[in-house]
Amino acid sequence: MGSAEQVVRRDGAEVGDVVAIAGRQGWAAAGLTVLSRGFRSPRSLVQAYGRPHPPYDSGPAAAAAGATAMIDVSDGLMADIAHLARASGVVVDLESELIPVADQLQETSSAFNVDPITWVLAGGDDHSLVAAFPAGTALPQMFTAIGRAVVPGTNGPGVAVDGRMWSGQGGGYDHFR
Repeated sequence: MGSAEQVVRRDGAEVGDVVAIAGRQGWAAAGLTVLSRGFRSPRSLVQAYGRPHPPYDSGPAAAAAGATAMIDVSDGLMADIAHLARASGVVVDLESELIPVADQLQETSSAFNVDPITWVLAGGDDHSLVAAFPAGTALPQMFTAIGRAVVPGTNGPGVAVDGRMWSGQGGGYDHFR
């Protein structure tokens, strides 16, 4: 049976926190696209769909670095960050230029006429980890900053991309549909 040294919940992000991601994102969605169109390669993407590689060590590293909130991304980056934002009462404003898009996704996207950022933002099943850290915190090595927690506007807590609120459409799996 496991134990928790330090629990970091999804409801602790504060205005000004840096939001960062660890692990690969969009690979499983790209793999599903490849398979759904009758192909079996690139093999690395197909395998990512069948067998995710969660960044297990990143959770304890984030907690040790002082993460204020954390969530795994199983249902899609936008969907799961929205859970964190609503629980914390903030808007998480993602910066599109900071969001990592792997070369493998870039290369494959042109063959399927897909914008690879769609796989990254809406695709689930990669089980990456998103955490919020107080501004000025040295991020653990496996994390990449992708945005910041800001004060909610009239629409309340949620997710924005480059300052524009996300509508909630096409952002991952919804268990209650």
